[in-house]
Amino acid sequence: MRSTGRRSGVKLTPEVLEGNRRLKAVVRAGVGTDNIDKPAATRAGIVVMNTPTGNTLSTAEHAITLMLAMSRNVAPAYQSLVEGRWDRKKYMGSQVAGKTLGVVGLGRIGLAVAERARAFEMKVLGYDPFMSKERARELGIEPISTVDEMLPEVDYLTVHTPLTEETRNLVDMAQVEIMKPGVRLINCARGGIYNEAALVQGLKSGKLAGVALDVYAEEPCTDSPLFGMPGVLCTPHLGASTEEAQTQVAVEAVGLLTDFLSTGMIRHSVNVAPIDPKTLESLRGYLDVAYRLGILIAGLQSGGAKSCRLLYRGEITSRDTKVLNAAFAAGLLQHALDEGVNLVNAEMMLQERGIELTTESNSEMGAFRSSMAVEVTTDLAMHRVTGTVFGQSMPRLVALDGYRLEAYLDGCLLVFTHEDVPGIIGGVGTVFGKHGLNIGQMAVGRAGEQPGGDAVGVLNLDCEPTAEALEEVRQLPAISSAKAIHLPQAGELPAWLQA
Repeated sequence: MRSTGRRSGVKLTPEVLEGNRRLKAVVRAGVGTDNIDKPAATRAGIVVMNTPTGNTLSTAEHAITLMLAMSRNVAPAYQSLVEGRWDRKKYMGSQVAGKTLGVVGLGRIGLAVAERARAFEMKVLGYDPFMSKERARELGIEPISTVDEMLPEVDYLTVHTPLTEETRNLVDMAQVEIMKPGVRLINCARGGIYNEAALVQGLKSGKLAGVALDVYAEEPCTDSPLFGMPGVLCTPHLGASTEEAQTQVAVEAVGLLTDFLSTGMIRHSVNVAPIDPKTLESLRGYLDVAYRLGILIAGLQSGGAKSCRLLYRGEITSRDTKVLNAAFAAGLLQHALDEGVNLVNAEMMLQERGIELTTESNSEMGAFRSSMAVEVTTDLAMHRVTGTVFGQSMPRLVALDGYRLEAYLDGCLLVFTHEDVPGIIGGVGTVFGKHGLNIGQMAVGRAGEQPGGDAVGVLNLDCEPTAEALEEVRQLPAISSAKAIHLPQAGELPAWLQA
């Protein structure tokens, strides 16, 4: 084993992995595995594991450190002493006791931050669509249904989510405008969750009292308009940079590797499914469907998830549907957690968030030889989607919230509900044509047999729709709602499904 001072600086590319015959496993001492080509490792039969828990406390402590230091003007006050000034009046601070902290993302780190904030006598609001309200309240957190609902209530905001299309620019100018004056923002998660230009404008206007960042949209970052602004405190991605965290992830990595080499046990794998190759091959099509249905329904839902129900029908009921449960859970949580989600850990992560998962089976065939439906109930609504496999490997959506249709489960989907009247598709096409967006596939469905009621449309778009284009679609007459949802491209499988 070779150690390095910069673990993420070691790149395991396809060229490096090609021809390896002795390498059996790679363990990343940390959470992120972006420096490892996982498809290439999977093709070579190499298990890739990470250490998702070792950095938790150090990153949570750094978020608390930034919050306190920003509130008490620690950095500029010390600098004034270095420069020979004694400016007690200039650096009047703000105590955190009695203030409200908003936490976006209630994974390991977010929960650790919330626990420490409560020790400082702060009121903690939490947003996480994949934690039940009951579980949040058990942990002393007041659950909030949307980020925008939370923002006007908080004195401090901290984010602990992965960077995805849904969380990029989660806080932009529109969000800054609805916050209360004097709010302070912290980010020790991923750069890009806050729009840094919006932060600059918020500070200049006086709406924001402070900004503390440890991460940036582009790293390394040594030049930012935020640097040097009053109320700003920044550090160079130090969240996991403690001796204890580095030791913990190293010890955890060695433990994972020795367990694998001595007993074959695989834990925290990001690319290997815990099922035998024959089962994997026989269920590959439905594993793919289950995974994509999870991502789809995560994009449809609003509010905090409370329960999931999976309904299997036809020939698939004679197979091992437990692994399909795990594939669905992995898709549901795919973009919610800043750690690897796969068949090994997905159901456990649902349980940790207080989300119940139940299943039903009916061996009688319906309209298809086999199909699976998934229902997710949230605090606000219930969504149900049904999928099947055409041929051997073509996943299809065949029902959505009671509407029958046939849609491709890949790429960027626009899902919109509308009145079943003439001109809807033409209106949507005109909007997208104006914005240069091409429609690759289209499916529409009705709830019943007769026209004139409610209907749903699913469009496969060749590229991401802009916020402006989406808003124009929503403003069309007879359109009730419209959401863009990102699924894997056709044939694109998660690493743990490629083995």
